[in-house]
Amino acid sequence: MATLNFDLKNNTGSDTVHAYITGQALDNNNALFLLRSDGKTAYYPTSPSSTGTSLSEDCAIPLGASGSTTTITIPHLAGARLWFARDSKLTFLLNPGPALVEPSVSNPADPNYNLIWSFCEFTWNDFQLYANLSYVDFVSMPIAMTLTNGAGATQTVKGLPANGLDLVCNALKEQNNKDKAGWDKLVIQRNGVNLRAVSPNTGRTLNNSLFNNYYEGYVNEVWSHYAKSTNNTLTVNTQADAGDVTAKVTSDLLTFSVPDITYTKPSTGDIFSNSTGSFAVSGNGTKDAITARLAAAFNRSTLLINGNQPNGETVSNYYKNTVTNHYSRICHSVNLDARGYAFPYDDVAPNDGPDQSGSVFDGNPKLLTVTIGGGPSNSAKESIVKEDATPVQQPVENGQSKEDGKKPSRFHELRSFVDKLSHRKSNT
Repeated sequence: MATLNFDLKNNTGSDTVHAYITGQALDNNNALFLLRSDGKTAYYPTSPSSTGTSLSEDCAIPLGASGSTTTITIPHLAGARLWFARDSKLTFLLNPGPALVEPSVSNPADPNYNLIWSFCEFTWNDFQLYANLSYVDFVSMPIAMTLTNGAGATQTVKGLPANGLDLVCNALKEQNNKDKAGWDKLVIQRNGVNLRAVSPNTGRTLNNSLFNNYYEGYVNEVWSHYAKSTNNTLTVNTQADAGDVTAKVTSDLLTFSVPDITYTKPSTGDIFSNSTGSFAVSGNGTKDAITARLAAAFNRSTLLINGNQPNGETVSNYYKNTVTNHYSRICHSVNLDARGYAFPYDDVAPNDGPDQSGSVFDGNPKLLTVTIGGGPSNSAKESIVKEDATPVQQPVENGQSKEDGKKPSRFHELRSFVDKLSHRKSNT
Protein backbone atom coordinates (compact mmCIF):
# COMPACT_ATOMS: atom_id res chain seq x y z
CA MET A 1 0.00 0.00 0.00
CA ALA A 2 1.33 3.44 -0.92
CA THR A 3 2.25 5.71 1.99
CA LEU A 4 3.44 9.28 2.43
CA ASN A 5 5.19 11.02 5.31
CA PHE A 6 4.04 14.22 7.02
CA ASP A 7 6.40 16.15 9.31
CA LEU A 8 4.41 17.91 12.06
CA LYS A 9 6.23 20.81 13.72
CA ASN A 10 5.03 22.06 17.09
CA ASN A 11 5.63 25.81 17.20
CA THR A 12 2.84 26.68 19.64
CA GLY A 13 4.93 27.30 22.76
CA SER A 14 2.99 24.50 24.46
CA ASP A 15 4.48 21.09 25.17
CA THR A 16 1.01 19.50 25.04
CA VAL A 17 -0.20 19.35 21.45
CA HIS A 18 -1.96 16.42 19.78
CA ALA A 19 -2.64 15.76 16.11
CA TYR A 20 -5.40 13.68 14.48
CA ILE A 21 -5.86 12.37 10.94
CA THR A 22 -9.33 11.61 9.54
CA GLY A 23 -10.51 10.79 6.03
CA GLN A 24 -11.72 8.18 3.57
CA ALA A 25 -9.26 5.36 2.76
CA LEU A 26 -9.07 5.21 -1.03
CA ASP A 27 -7.26 1.86 -1.05
CA ASN A 28 -9.78 0.29 1.34
CA ASN A 29 -13.13 0.88 -0.37
CA ASN A 30 -13.31 4.47 0.93
CA ALA A 31 -13.67 3.20 4.48
CA LEU A 32 -13.73 5.71 7.34
CA PHE A 33 -10.12 6.13 8.45
CA LEU A 34 -8.34 7.49 11.50
CA LEU A 35 -4.65 7.22 12.33
CA ARG A 36 -3.77 5.69 15.68
CA SER A 37 -1.68 7.47 18.28
CA ASP A 38 1.57 5.88 17.06
CA GLY A 39 1.26 7.97 13.89
CA LYS A 40 1.49 5.02 11.50
CA THR A 41 -1.20 2.41 12.21
CA ALA A 42 -4.59 2.60 10.49
CA TYR A 43 -7.83 2.46 12.44
CA TYR A 44 -11.01 1.57 10.52
CA PRO A 45 -13.97 2.00 12.91
CA THR A 46 -16.87 -0.41 12.66
CA SER A 47 -20.48 0.73 12.82
CA PRO A 48 -21.62 1.16 16.44
CA SER A 49 -25.05 0.16 17.69
CA SER A 50 -25.90 3.63 18.97
CA THR A 51 -25.10 7.27 18.31
CA GLY A 52 -22.35 9.11 20.14
CA THR A 53 -20.18 6.03 20.69
CA SER A 54 -16.56 6.56 21.72
CA LEU A 55 -13.69 5.46 19.48
CA SER A 56 -12.26 2.07 20.42
CA GLU A 57 -8.69 3.20 19.66
CA ASP A 58 -6.53 6.08 20.85
CA CYS A 59 -6.09 8.42 17.87
CA ALA A 60 -4.43 11.36 19.63
CA ILE A 61 -0.89 11.65 18.23
CA PRO A 62 1.42 13.46 20.70
CA LEU A 63 3.71 15.98 19.02
CA GLY A 64 6.22 16.37 21.82
CA ALA A 65 7.74 19.56 23.19
CA SER A 66 7.41 22.92 21.45
CA GLY A 67 10.09 23.19 18.79
CA SER A 68 10.09 19.46 18.04
CA THR A 69 9.04 17.62 14.85
CA THR A 70 7.01 14.42 14.71
CA THR A 71 6.80 12.28 11.56
CA ILE A 72 3.60 10.43 10.73
CA THR A 73 2.74 8.12 7.82
CA ILE A 74 -0.54 8.12 5.92
CA PRO A 75 -2.10 6.03 3.12
CA HIS A 76 -4.12 7.41 0.18
CA LEU A 77 -6.96 9.48 1.67
CA ALA A 78 -9.78 11.61 0.29
CA GLY A 79 -11.64 14.42 2.04
CA ALA A 80 -9.04 14.24 4.79
CA ARG A 81 -8.29 16.58 7.66
CA LEU A 82 -5.25 17.06 9.83
CA TRP A 83 -6.39 18.35 13.21
CA PHE A 84 -4.36 19.95 16.00
CA ALA A 85 -5.39 20.53 19.62
CA ARG A 86 -3.40 22.49 22.20
CA ASP A 87 -3.40 21.71 25.94
CA SER A 88 -6.33 19.27 25.65
CA LYS A 89 -7.32 16.24 23.56
CA LEU A 90 -10.21 16.34 21.12
CA THR A 91 -13.28 14.11 21.33
CA PHE A 92 -14.36 12.26 18.18
CA LEU A 93 -17.47 10.09 18.32
CA LEU A 94 -19.12 7.51 16.07
CA ASN A 95 -22.66 7.17 14.80
CA PRO A 96 -24.05 4.10 13.01
CA GLY A 97 -22.67 3.77 9.50
CA PRO A 98 -19.99 4.21 10.74
CA ALA A 99 -20.13 8.01 10.55
CA LEU A 100 -17.61 10.21 12.33
CA VAL A 101 -18.90 13.01 14.56
CA GLU A 102 -16.20 15.66 14.23
CA PRO A 103 -15.46 18.50 16.65
CA SER A 104 -17.80 21.43 16.04
CA VAL A 105 -17.49 25.18 16.46
CA SER A 106 -21.17 25.71 15.63
CA ASN A 107 -22.58 23.65 18.51
CA PRO A 108 -21.88 25.07 22.00
CA ALA A 109 -22.85 21.70 23.52
CA ASP A 110 -20.04 19.94 21.66
CA PRO A 111 -17.35 18.69 24.08
CA ASN A 112 -14.67 20.40 21.98
CA TYR A 113 -16.36 23.81 21.74
CA ASN A 114 -14.31 25.47 24.51
CA LEU A 115 -11.00 23.90 23.48
CA ILE A 116 -8.24 25.35 21.29
CA TRP A 117 -7.95 23.53 17.97
CA SER A 118 -7.47 24.00 14.24
CA PHE A 119 -7.32 21.88 11.10
CA CYS A 120 -6.10 21.89 7.51
CA GLU A 121 -7.40 19.74 4.65
CA PHE A 122 -5.87 17.37 2.13
CA THR A 123 -6.48 14.64 -0.39
CA TRP A 124 -3.78 12.24 -1.56
CA ASN A 125 -4.60 9.89 -4.41
CA ASP A 126 -2.90 8.33 -7.44
CA PHE A 127 -3.08 11.72 -9.18
CA GLN A 128 -1.47 13.99 -6.62
CA LEU A 129 -1.36 15.37 -3.09
CA TYR A 130 -3.53 18.46 -2.63
CA ALA A 131 -3.58 20.32 0.70
CA ASN A 132 -4.98 23.67 1.77
CA LEU A 133 -5.53 25.94 4.75
CA SER A 134 -9.19 26.33 5.67
CA TYR A 135 -10.92 29.26 7.33
CA VAL A 136 -14.34 28.35 5.91
CA ASP A 137 -15.63 27.53 9.40
CA PHE A 138 -13.28 29.47 11.70
CA VAL A 139 -9.80 30.81 12.46
CA SER A 140 -7.80 29.71 15.49
CA MET A 141 -4.22 28.44 15.83
CA PRO A 142 -2.01 29.31 12.84
CA ILE A 143 -1.05 26.53 10.43
CA ALA A 144 1.59 26.70 7.67
CA MET A 145 2.52 24.08 5.05
CA THR A 146 5.50 23.25 2.85
CA LEU A 147 5.23 20.52 0.21
CA THR A 148 8.45 18.97 -1.12
CA ASN A 149 8.29 16.82 -4.24
CA GLY A 150 10.52 14.02 -5.45
CA ALA A 151 12.80 16.45 -7.29
CA GLY A 152 13.32 18.55 -4.17
CA ALA A 153 11.17 21.50 -5.31
CA THR A 154 9.00 23.09 -2.64
CA GLN A 155 5.70 24.98 -2.39
CA THR A 156 4.80 26.90 0.76
CA VAL A 157 1.68 28.44 2.27
CA LYS A 158 2.75 30.74 5.11
CA GLY A 159 -0.52 30.96 7.03
CA LEU A 160 -1.12 33.32 9.94
CA PRO A 161 1.59 34.88 12.11
CA ALA A 162 1.74 33.72 15.73
CA ASN A 163 -0.54 36.58 16.77
CA GLY A 164 -2.81 36.07 13.79
CA LEU A 165 -5.96 35.15 15.72
CA ASP A 166 -5.74 38.31 17.83
CA LEU A 167 -5.21 40.41 14.69
CA VAL A 168 -8.28 38.85 13.04
CA CYS A 169 -10.42 39.36 16.15
CA ASN A 170 -9.28 42.98 16.57
CA ALA A 171 -10.00 43.71 12.89
CA LEU A 172 -13.49 42.21 13.15
CA LYS A 173 -14.23 44.45 16.12
CA GLU A 174 -12.80 47.42 14.22
CA GLN A 175 -15.06 46.68 11.24
CA ASN A 176 -18.07 46.43 13.51
CA ASN A 177 -17.24 49.85 14.94
CA LYS A 178 -17.56 51.19 11.38
CA ASP A 179 -20.75 49.55 10.15
CA LYS A 180 -22.43 48.02 13.26
CA ALA A 181 -23.26 44.92 11.18
CA GLY A 182 -22.34 42.37 13.87
CA TRP A 183 -18.77 41.39 12.93
CA ASP A 184 -17.75 41.47 16.60
CA LYS A 185 -20.18 38.61 17.25
CA LEU A 186 -17.84 36.36 15.26
CA VAL A 187 -15.22 36.60 18.02
CA ILE A 188 -15.53 33.68 20.45
CA GLN A 189 -13.73 34.05 23.76
CA ARG A 190 -13.14 31.96 26.86
CA ASN A 191 -12.31 33.77 30.09
CA GLY A 192 -11.63 36.94 28.13
CA VAL A 193 -9.09 35.27 25.81
CA ASN A 194 -9.74 34.85 22.07
CA LEU A 195 -10.59 31.22 21.36
CA ARG A 196 -11.46 31.57 17.68
CA ALA A 197 -13.07 33.83 15.10
CA VAL A 198 -15.88 32.07 13.26
CA SER A 199 -16.99 32.72 9.69
CA PRO A 200 -20.25 34.57 8.99
CA ASN A 201 -21.87 31.30 7.97
CA THR A 202 -20.86 29.65 11.26
CA GLY A 203 -21.88 32.80 13.12
CA ARG A 204 -25.36 32.60 11.61
CA THR A 205 -25.61 28.99 12.80
CA LEU A 206 -24.86 30.16 16.33
CA ASN A 207 -27.15 33.20 16.02
CA ASN A 208 -29.69 33.01 13.20
CA SER A 209 -30.49 36.72 13.42
CA LEU A 210 -26.88 37.71 12.70
CA PHE A 211 -26.36 39.63 9.43
CA ASN A 212 -30.06 39.51 8.56
CA ASN A 213 -30.53 41.19 5.16
CA TYR A 214 -26.89 42.36 5.21
CA TYR A 215 -26.46 41.84 1.45
CA GLU A 216 -30.00 42.86 0.44
CA GLY A 217 -29.12 46.36 -0.76
CA TYR A 218 -26.06 45.18 -2.68
CA VAL A 219 -28.04 42.37 -4.35
CA ASN A 220 -30.70 44.87 -5.41
CA GLU A 221 -28.00 47.08 -6.93
CA VAL A 222 -26.60 44.14 -8.87
CA TRP A 223 -30.05 43.18 -10.17
CA SER A 224 -30.65 46.76 -11.29
CA HIS A 225 -27.22 46.99 -12.87
CA TYR A 226 -27.80 43.95 -15.10
CA ALA A 227 -31.48 44.61 -15.82
CA LYS A 228 -32.64 44.05 -19.39
CA SER A 229 -33.27 47.76 -19.75
CA THR A 230 -29.59 48.63 -19.22
CA ASN A 231 -26.58 48.22 -21.49
CA ASN A 232 -24.83 46.05 -18.90
CA THR A 233 -24.40 42.34 -19.54
CA LEU A 234 -22.89 39.88 -17.09
CA THR A 235 -20.43 37.40 -18.61
CA VAL A 236 -19.33 34.37 -16.61
CA ASN A 237 -16.51 32.17 -17.82
CA THR A 238 -17.35 28.70 -16.53
CA GLN A 239 -13.68 27.71 -16.99
CA ALA A 240 -15.05 24.44 -18.36
CA ASP A 241 -16.56 23.16 -21.61
CA ALA A 242 -19.38 25.73 -21.63
CA GLY A 243 -16.86 28.58 -21.82
CA ASP A 244 -18.37 32.07 -21.59
CA VAL A 245 -22.07 32.45 -20.82
CA THR A 246 -23.94 35.74 -20.55
CA ALA A 247 -26.83 36.92 -18.42
CA LYS A 248 -29.36 39.72 -17.98
CA VAL A 249 -32.02 40.28 -15.34
CA THR A 250 -35.46 39.63 -16.78
CA SER A 251 -38.67 39.44 -14.71
CA ASP A 252 -36.51 39.67 -11.58
CA LEU A 253 -34.50 36.55 -12.58
CA LEU A 254 -30.83 36.58 -13.54
CA THR A 255 -31.27 34.62 -16.75
CA PHE A 256 -28.31 33.06 -18.56
CA SER A 257 -27.86 32.36 -22.25
CA VAL A 258 -27.65 28.66 -21.40
CA PRO A 259 -31.16 27.10 -21.45
CA ASP A 260 -32.95 26.74 -18.11
CA ILE A 261 -30.26 28.42 -15.99
CA THR A 262 -31.71 31.25 -13.92
CA TYR A 263 -31.15 32.67 -10.45
CA THR A 264 -33.48 34.36 -8.01
CA LYS A 265 -31.97 37.02 -5.80
CA PRO A 266 -29.64 35.29 -3.32
CA SER A 267 -30.17 35.96 0.36
CA THR A 268 -27.40 36.89 2.76
CA GLY A 269 -27.46 33.28 3.98
CA ASP A 270 -27.08 31.97 0.43
CA ILE A 271 -24.05 34.22 -0.15
CA PHE A 272 -22.29 33.34 3.09
CA SER A 273 -23.01 29.59 2.85
CA ASN A 274 -22.51 29.21 -0.93
CA SER A 275 -24.81 26.17 -0.74
CA THR A 276 -28.41 27.20 0.01
CA GLY A 277 -31.35 28.74 -1.82
CA SER A 278 -30.24 30.40 -5.02
CA PHE A 279 -26.75 28.86 -4.67
CA ALA A 280 -27.79 25.28 -3.82
CA VAL A 281 -26.15 22.44 -5.73
CA SER A 282 -28.21 21.67 -8.83
CA GLY A 283 -26.46 18.63 -10.31
CA ASN A 284 -26.16 20.52 -13.59
CA GLY A 285 -22.41 20.87 -14.16
CA THR A 286 -22.66 24.13 -16.08
CA LYS A 287 -24.99 25.75 -13.56
CA ASP A 288 -22.86 24.62 -10.63
CA ALA A 289 -19.79 26.14 -12.31
CA ILE A 290 -21.70 29.41 -12.73
CA THR A 291 -22.89 29.25 -9.12
CA ALA A 292 -19.32 28.95 -7.84
CA ARG A 293 -18.27 32.05 -9.75
CA LEU A 294 -21.35 34.05 -8.80
CA ALA A 295 -20.96 33.12 -5.13
CA ALA A 296 -17.31 34.16 -5.19
CA ALA A 297 -18.18 37.47 -6.86
CA PHE A 298 -20.84 38.23 -4.24
CA ASN A 299 -18.51 37.39 -1.35
CA ARG A 300 -15.83 39.62 -2.88
CA SER A 301 -18.42 42.24 -3.98
CA THR A 302 -17.05 42.69 -7.50
CA LEU A 303 -20.22 42.47 -9.61
CA LEU A 304 -20.79 46.23 -9.85
CA ILE A 305 -17.25 46.97 -11.02
CA ASN A 306 -16.63 44.05 -13.37
CA GLY A 307 -19.07 42.55 -15.85
CA ASN A 308 -16.74 39.67 -16.67
CA GLN A 309 -16.45 37.05 -13.91
CA PRO A 310 -14.01 35.80 -12.82
CA ASN A 311 -11.79 36.97 -15.70
CA GLY A 312 -10.91 40.61 -15.86
CA GLU A 313 -10.57 40.59 -12.09
CA THR A 314 -7.52 41.43 -10.04
CA VAL A 315 -7.09 40.73 -6.35
CA SER A 316 -6.92 44.48 -5.78
CA ASN A 317 -10.62 44.69 -6.74
CA TYR A 318 -11.74 42.22 -4.08
CA TYR A 319 -13.71 43.42 -1.02
CA LYS A 320 -13.77 47.07 -2.11
CA ASN A 321 -17.48 47.60 -1.54
CA THR A 322 -18.51 48.66 1.94
CA VAL A 323 -20.90 45.67 1.89
CA THR A 324 -18.70 42.62 1.46
CA ASN A 325 -17.47 39.53 3.28
CA HIS A 326 -15.21 41.40 5.70
CA TYR A 327 -14.32 38.17 7.50
CA SER A 328 -12.79 36.88 4.28
CA ARG A 329 -11.12 40.23 3.60
CA ILE A 330 -9.57 40.24 7.06
CA CYS A 331 -8.41 36.61 6.89
CA HIS A 332 -6.57 37.32 3.66
CA SER A 333 -5.05 40.55 4.94
CA VAL A 334 -3.71 38.91 8.10
CA ASN A 335 -2.24 35.83 6.40
CA LEU A 336 1.45 36.32 5.71
CA ASP A 337 1.01 35.59 2.00
CA ALA A 338 -2.70 36.60 1.83
CA ARG A 339 -3.76 33.01 1.01
CA GLY A 340 -6.25 30.61 2.61
CA TYR A 341 -9.84 29.41 2.04
CA ALA A 342 -12.10 31.98 3.72
CA PHE A 343 -15.36 30.88 2.03
CA PRO A 344 -16.23 27.67 0.14
CA TYR A 345 -15.52 29.03 -3.37
CA ASP A 346 -12.39 30.98 -2.48
CA ASP A 347 -10.50 28.88 -5.03
CA VAL A 348 -12.29 30.67 -7.89
CA ALA A 349 -9.73 32.82 -9.72
CA PRO A 350 -9.21 34.44 -13.13
CA ASN A 351 -7.45 32.39 -15.77
CA ASP A 352 -3.85 32.08 -14.58
CA GLY A 353 -4.73 34.35 -11.64
CA PRO A 354 -2.96 34.14 -8.26
CA ASP A 355 -4.07 31.48 -5.82
CA GLN A 356 -6.30 32.70 -3.00
CA SER A 357 -7.10 29.31 -1.48
CA GLY A 358 -3.83 28.62 0.33
CA SER A 359 -3.20 25.39 -1.51
CA VAL A 360 -0.19 23.27 -2.41
CA PHE A 361 -0.33 20.33 -4.80
CA ASP A 362 2.04 18.05 -6.68
CA GLY A 363 1.84 14.79 -8.61
CA ASN A 364 5.07 13.48 -7.09
CA PRO A 365 4.92 14.41 -3.39
CA LYS A 366 7.71 13.32 -1.07
CA LEU A 367 7.02 15.16 2.19
CA LEU A 368 4.40 17.55 3.56
CA THR A 369 5.68 19.65 6.45
CA VAL A 370 2.91 21.19 8.55
CA THR A 371 3.76 23.74 11.24
CA ILE A 372 1.25 24.51 13.97
CA GLY A 373 1.61 27.77 15.89
CA GLY A 374 2.79 30.19 13.23
CA GLY A 375 5.97 32.17 12.85
CA PRO A 376 6.96 35.27 14.82
CA SER A 377 4.24 37.77 15.68
CA ASN A 378 3.90 40.32 12.92
CA SER A 379 3.24 43.87 14.11
CA ALA A 380 3.38 45.17 10.52
CA LYS A 381 0.09 43.40 9.83
CA GLU A 382 -1.72 45.47 12.45
CA SER A 383 -1.74 48.63 10.37
CA ILE A 384 -2.84 46.71 7.29
CA VAL A 385 -5.87 45.06 8.85
CA LYS A 386 -7.01 48.28 10.54
CA GLU A 387 -7.38 50.07 7.22
CA ASP A 388 -10.84 50.76 5.89
CA ALA A 389 -12.04 48.81 2.90
CA THR A 390 -11.66 51.10 -0.11
CA PRO A 391 -14.91 53.03 -0.73
CA VAL A 392 -17.24 51.43 -3.22
CA GLN A 393 -16.16 51.92 -6.82
CA GLN A 394 -18.52 53.11 -9.51
CA PRO A 395 -19.97 50.51 -11.89
CA VAL A 396 -18.11 49.91 -15.12
CA GLU A 397 -20.35 49.83 -18.16
CA ASN A 398 -19.99 46.60 -20.09
CA GLY A 399 -16.76 45.79 -18.29
CA GLN A 400 -15.33 42.94 -20.29
CA SER A 401 -12.05 41.11 -20.09
CA LYS A 402 -9.78 40.71 -23.08
CA GLU A 403 -9.26 37.11 -22.04
CA ASP A 404 -11.60 34.58 -23.56
CA GLY A 405 -11.73 30.84 -23.87
CA LYS A 406 -11.33 28.06 -21.39
CA LYS A 407 -9.33 28.14 -18.24
CA PRO A 408 -6.41 25.69 -18.12
CA SER A 409 -7.10 22.64 -16.01
CA ARG A 410 -6.69 23.30 -12.30
CA PHE A 411 -6.94 20.77 -9.52
CA HIS A 412 -9.93 22.42 -7.87
CA GLU A 413 -11.87 21.77 -11.09
CA LEU A 414 -10.97 18.08 -10.93
CA ARG A 415 -12.20 17.45 -7.40
CA SER A 416 -15.73 16.16 -7.19
CA PHE A 417 -18.32 18.73 -6.20
CA VAL A 418 -19.68 16.51 -3.45
CA ASP A 419 -16.24 16.00 -1.88
CA LYS A 420 -15.66 19.75 -1.98
CA LEU A 421 -18.79 20.50 0.01
CA SER A 422 -18.57 17.60 2.44
CA HIS A 423 -15.06 18.02 3.77
CA ARG A 424 -15.47 21.77 4.40
CA LYS A 425 -18.43 21.44 6.76
CA SER A 426 -18.15 20.63 10.45
CA ASN A 427 -20.62 18.16 11.90
CA THR A 428 -22.93 19.50 14.54
